[in-house]
Amino acid sequence: MALTSPPDAVARLEQPNGAPRRKGTLLIVDDDDGARQAVRVIFKDDYEILMAADGASAVELAQKGHIDVAVLDIRMKGMSGIEVLERLKYVNPAIEAVMMTAYETTDTMRQALRLRACDYINKPFDVSTMRAAVATAMQRRTLGNEIHSEAEKFEQLLAELHSQKIEEQMATTRGEIYASIIHDINGPLTVISGFVQLMNQRVGNATALEVEDLEFVKDRLRTITRQVTNCIEISRRYLSFLRRQTDHAPRVGVNQLLADLGHLVRVHASMQNNQLTVRPLPEDIGVRMNGTDVIQVLLNLTVNSLQCTSRAHAVDIEGRILPQALDLTAFKDTPEDRLLNVESFDNTAPLLMLSVRDDGPGIPPETLPKIFQAYFTTKDARQGTGLGLNIVQRLIKEAKGVLHVHTKVGEGTRFTVYLPAEPLAIA
Repeated sequence: MALTSPPDAVARLEQPNGAPRRKGTLLIVDDDDGARQAVRVIFKDDYEILMAADGASAVELAQKGHIDVAVLDIRMKGMSGIEVLERLKYVNPAIEAVMMTAYETTDTMRQALRLRACDYINKPFDVSTMRAAVATAMQRRTLGNEIHSEAEKFEQLLAELHSQKIEEQMATTRGEIYASIIHDINGPLTVISGFVQLMNQRVGNATALEVEDLEFVKDRLRTITRQVTNCIEISRRYLSFLRRQTDHAPRVGVNQLLADLGHLVRVHASMQNNQLTVRPLPEDIGVRMNGTDVIQVLLNLTVNSLQCTSRAHAVDIEGRILPQALDLTAFKDTPEDRLLNVESFDNTAPLLMLSVRDDGPGIPPETLPKIFQAYFTTKDARQGTGLGLNIVQRLIKEAKGVLHVHTKVGEGTRFTVYLPAEPLAIA
């Protein structure tokens, strides 16, 4: 194949992406050297010029770098101008094209229009007609670039807004979780404070202690010691969440996370007259996921189940240890089932299975594919933002887990999370 572009033209094609361009780039494709040179003379002062004597050379130039407009002869040896246009559009759909021929037919015009050619010129052409056609094509390309650039900025802005909304929602839920720290520690501190006051009343002004006073103090000190230990355990547990040390064996068991979840849900506004059951594991285990994230996943799923209907219903939360890897072939996407995050799942035993099941109305088949989309909700604005299940999917994916949802209209829904598990670290 013959590339007839000037040597410096190919070098310009190899500039790094984003390098500033002073002019648009015009590709002239014609197997007649005289015709190529005639078009080049017209535009050599206006654009960067590339020339090709056949279709294959033109496609190669397009693959190597940026081309704004191509002027194509329709009748050429080998690959026709229509075929070249089709190949150029495949390389870059934004390339604009001006077709020229001495043999105009209805069929070739129709094909050129189908491939979105900008204009169609008959040979021999006059300079003003050619200039006008190429100028229009360049304007279209510039406008297309601007539209594409603005669309990219808009998409980026939407992504940033979406990410910000997600972070805000996650921060709100974490605020609820960490508020429970204060609640958990307040109990032991209240006991400690009360017992210290009792001891002060009993022996505060005494110069000597009677035997019964000594026993009273010892008994209260034992209780205070237990409560102080409780405070230390609570603070250590949540500090381990904050550190997010997922590269070390977890020090907090799943049963403790389930207990913390139970405290949060039982005072949640969505609880109302519903029945909640949280079943601990028969044998505790750790999970390779930040503890706060585990609670957030379960909290979102539980609140979602509590809000699935206005009538009183039951929500059941339980866990199980799976000693073997999950058989993923057993899961099929159906109108009643969805399996998410398979591509990032660490299917290494042992696995922890956590499920949240309700006996509510179930999810209609037409709604099931949409429930994990951001901002999708069937609730009113007071109950949800449409981000809860989207956050669940994101957190599970980050932890290399997988999520399965099974639902049946009129019978209820079960969300099941499978996560990599490991033995608890010895404190």
